[in-house]
Amino acid sequence: MKPMHALAAILTTALLATSAFADNIRETYTARLSARDHFNSSGERLTSAAAIIRQDRANFHKFGKRDAEDEADSFFASAHNRELLEKLLERGSAKKAAILAIINGTPLIRVEVCTDARTGGDYIRVSLIDN
Repeated sequence: MKPMHALAAILTTALLATSAFADNIRETYTARLSARDHFNSSGERLTSAAAIIRQDRANFHKFGKRDAEDEADSFFASAHNRELLEKLLERGSAKKAAILAIINGTPLIRVEVCTDARTGGDYIRVSLIDN
């Protein structure tokens, strides 16, 4: 086999292997993290992005406290899944700017609930829609 053909075969195999293990987006939603999402039900200030996102979903699903820009999701309708939110974000990703905006402001965010194709484990990706 010629060197260029061999390289093309290797790249094709690598691309196919990568796409075979592409992660699956289970669900996507947007949410405005308003001032009320920054406090737990005991009135204590939340200090982590994951806790604030978790409170937003509890406010949405459990307490019916919704912001106009909040979208529904089925994944965090489960109290058990809301309890896992911190771990899901640790396994997932969010840029430092997004984390700081969530902690210090009231941004509109996009959350993608994903499943790792290799392990079957869930995680979330969080990004800012506005600043």
